[in-house]
Amino acid sequence: MTTQAKPHKRLYSIPEAAEYLGRSTWSVRRLIWAGELPSVRAGRRVHLDVCDMEAFIENNKVRENAA
Repeated sequence: MTTQAKPHKRLYSIPEAAEYLGRSTWSVRRLIWAGELPSVRAGRRVHLDVCDMEAFIENNKVRENAA
């Protein structure tokens, strides 16, 4: 018997993206409005690409200098 892996989701709604990023929905909206996080718009719906969220995380990582 073979098991098929469930395909990963590419687009997330704002509430789903907020959960993914560990932020509030309004925080995610502010990131979109500020141009820090690209969005995909289809009519009135706003989605976020998981690749853009991953890039946002990578671009905002900070390493503290150990003293």
